[in-house]
Amino acid sequence: MKAIIFDMDGLMVDTEGLYFDTERIIAKKFNKEVEDETLWKMMGRKPIEAMEIFAEDLNIDIPPKELLKMRDELFVEKLKKELVPMPGLFDILEEFKDKMKLAIATGSPHKFLQIVLDRLDIKNNFEILQPSDEIINGKPNPEIYLKTMEKLQALPSETVVLEDSSNGALAGVRAGCYTIAIPNQYTYKQDFSFVNYVAESLFDAKEHIKKLINNK
Repeated sequence: MKAIIFDMDGLMVDTEGLYFDTERIIAKKFNKEVEDETLWKMMGRKPIEAMEIFAEDLNIDIPPKELLKMRDELFVEKLKKELVPMPGLFDILEEFKDKMKLAIATGSPHKFLQIVLDRLDIKNNFEILQPSDEIINGKPNPEIYLKTMEKLQALPSETVVLEDSSNGALAGVRAGCYTIAIPNQYTYKQDFSFVNYVAESLFDAKEHIKKLINNK
């Protein structure tokens, strides 16, 4: 194993709750309530794709582009005030930063990725940063992972993907990577039956990757 690719939202940082809160606020503006099932479907996808699902499920006759602009404005404020790293993030970065190539492949746009990197001061740990801005097909399509591996000059057989959502994990598997799911409080009910390993936390994932390396 030569590389680890991290998802960001819900995996590195606890942003899923911030997204859920933001999307519920937007739904209320239109006198609607958004079901958890809709929020789950939106997870891991490209922002515009997520808001297309939101508009369709809630029957809101507003262009997804406008809804996305509303969500982004609300989310940025929440991100700046309420950003929290997931337990074990600094630990796993410290363990592998000098041993493997590290990258981020996120469904979030570059502007959100930059806020996270700046707030947590972790940019120097990563060789490649791949936001959704340059991606045509969002997760569960494997495009983002294939593109990230190309930039890392790593083969799928040499790459570990860390994901918290079923959509993201499916993208990792479809890209041919060794995929570890780390479900959080918002994703633990999703289907992860197809991944290589389901970890309890980033601490658990770290130990599992160490075993993978030692067994090679």
